[in-house]
Amino acid sequence: MLVHNFYQQPGGEDEVFTRERELLESFRHPVCVYTRRNDELGGYGPVRKLSLPLRTMWAWDSVRAIRDLIRRERPDVAHFHNTFPLISPAAYQACQTEGVAVVQSLHNPRVTCPAATFYRDGRECQECLGKKLPWPGIVHGCYRGSRADSALVAAMLAFHSQRGTWGRLVDRYIVSTEFYRGIFAAAGLPAEKLEIKPHFVASDPGLSRKNKEYALFVGRLAPEKGVCTLLRAWRKLPEIPLKVRGEGPLLGDLRTLEKQGAVQIVPRLSREELNEVFQGARFLVWPSEGLYETFGLVAAEAFACGVPVIASGRGAMAEMVCEGQTGLHFQAGNADDLAEKVRWAWRNPQEMEQMGLTARAEYEAKYRPERNYKELIRIYSRALEQKTRTQ
Repeated sequence: MLVHNFYQQPGGEDEVFTRERELLESFRHPVCVYTRRNDELGGYGPVRKLSLPLRTMWAWDSVRAIRDLIRRERPDVAHFHNTFPLISPAAYQACQTEGVAVVQSLHNPRVTCPAATFYRDGRECQECLGKKLPWPGIVHGCYRGSRADSALVAAMLAFHSQRGTWGRLVDRYIVSTEFYRGIFAAAGLPAEKLEIKPHFVASDPGLSRKNKEYALFVGRLAPEKGVCTLLRAWRKLPEIPLKVRGEGPLLGDLRTLEKQGAVQIVPRLSREELNEVFQGARFLVWPSEGLYETFGLVAAEAFACGVPVIASGRGAMAEMVCEGQTGLHFQAGNADDLAEKVRWAWRNPQEMEQMGLTARAEYEAKYRPERNYKELIRIYSRALEQKTRTQ
């Protein structure tokens, strides 16, 4: 059984949920699905909105629906992606009561950070890391800029921490990098339950044979994604064409730069069309700041096309992109350093082409669906073993 709460704006978590469902079905696994969508919130009346704080902690309607689905379909494993806010961690209890093993993918650090970003006021922040009640997030209004909303999320985290939800009711967690395995262990999750499995590229786009005519950024247009650093750097690089695909609060800033001729904003595309854009890039720029990124699916997609990556030299970025082999590192938040690395990469196409070939080999070794399937089944098996031991 796969369980996911979709966001209002499509994101990487939604994509991973869809890809893993299709992966399991391609190997003929019976799959049942329970999903909720945050678009539902727009249809809530005043009375129902008052129930949202309680629902975030214990979504009784989702718990009941999941219990009924389990009794109909009898799954062995329940794999959760996102539960916030309409499913809630209470759903784990329904699974455990019915004897179903629970696996939770950790796509972001919300279990320890109310904003789920480790980012505040333009800088990295870990003040809530490891706290059972993440009170700094309330003080700073980290979730949606609101102390009231932040208090709601913090209360949910504190409630489930006090109940022992994270340790008792989840049999295995999935994290994407060794770096984030350490972060979640420091947050208090059981280290022995943290399994590493990177994401994968759903279909092989093939090694690019196109002319490499531009740099590329793909991602959410938000400060924590390093977009402000990207903009500052490109004001120094008018001679280097940059294509940008993304949506978010900084879209207006990108449009201003586009009018100056330095940037081209790419509209929403199909998967095949986006692969074409990747294949025409000399390199991808991945400028995320701090510890926000648990994994870089765009980097894996670039590797699949034989496109190297210029990335912030921190956290998951440094772990995925090997300096001088599959790409280059720059100092996070430093627009001058990014501009210098981009200028070098643009002026040295042969070196970047060789890095692209190494990146393609990295994709072959780590990010193909077949390898990911084996890792997923291994984790499900360990979750079932854990369930058997504790029953």
